Amino acid sequence: MISNTINKSSKVSTTQNPGLIRIYAVFVTVAVLVFHWVAKEEKYIIDALSSFLTLSAIFQCLAFCLLGVHALSTGSVQGISAKSLQLEAIALACRLSATTWLEGYIPNDSTGDFMYQFFDALSLAMVLWLLHRVLYVHSETYEVDDDSLPVAPLALGSLVLAGLLHADVNDRPVFDTLWMCGLFVSAVAVLPQLWLMSRNRVNIPAMTSHFVAVMAFSRILSGLYMWRAHEEISCTPWIKGFNHSGHAVLAAHAVHLVLLGDFAYFYVKNLATRGLCSSLELPDSWIV
Repeated sequence: MISNTINKSSKVSTTQNPGLIRIYAVFVTVAVLVFHWVAKEEKYIIDALSSFLTLSAIFQCLAFCLLGVHALSTGSVQGISAKSLQLEAIALACRLSATTWLEGYIPNDSTGDFMYQFFDALSLAMVLWLLHRVLYVHSETYEVDDDSLPVAPLALGSLVLAGLLHADVNDRPVFDTLWMCGLFVSAVAVLPQLWLMSRNRVNIPAMTSHFVAVMAFSRILSGLYMWRAHEEISCTPWIKGFNHSGHAVLAAHAVHLVLLGDFAYFYVKNLATRGLCSSLELPDSWIV
């Protein structure tokens, strides 16, 4: 039974080769063009770093595209966590509630006028479509018993922390809180996906492992932007002289990357030894 599943996973990897390479090529090309456009407009590379937030949204969209290609090309949602997608949907909705009509948390270059919000909205649409595929269209392949990590405490905890630590960049407490909540939820949204992977007894589909890795890269780009801009994320400090909101933003990005520490090691090792389109083998120590 297990050997049949592994063989099936191996065949899936082969059929995904063309789609995977094309998807990467399209999004990397778009990202390079956006950076070149902003760099040319700003005249200095250091000023073009403002585009990193938009580049982060582009690679986030790429990550969800990889899951979409997996679902369409295989007719299966094996290895995809619906709970992780639910958290991602909450994070995107919270962020868009502030960025679509307020100017406090958007890139300060021309991509903040429409492009940044467009890719976030496209990502939200893709997440909702993926949830429909996982829960209804391909529900027979959804590993519901293994996707068992409770997510309500993660979402509620993020909202409470956001209420305590939110900035005042928009000077609208509700929407400042929603934006911060979206950031915190996105930082922990990977946990259900990692939990599902840890309970999987077979190889993890290539597209699923690439999804996690590309999301991590997206967070790195966002973190680089926030590292440069966190001092501008003002707040009414709880402790005099300490900007808790700016540091909370950086901490959220750091938490996401720390959660992916082990995964990153095995992902890079698998990429170097078995190639881009191979399924990911995790050691027995990962199995719960």
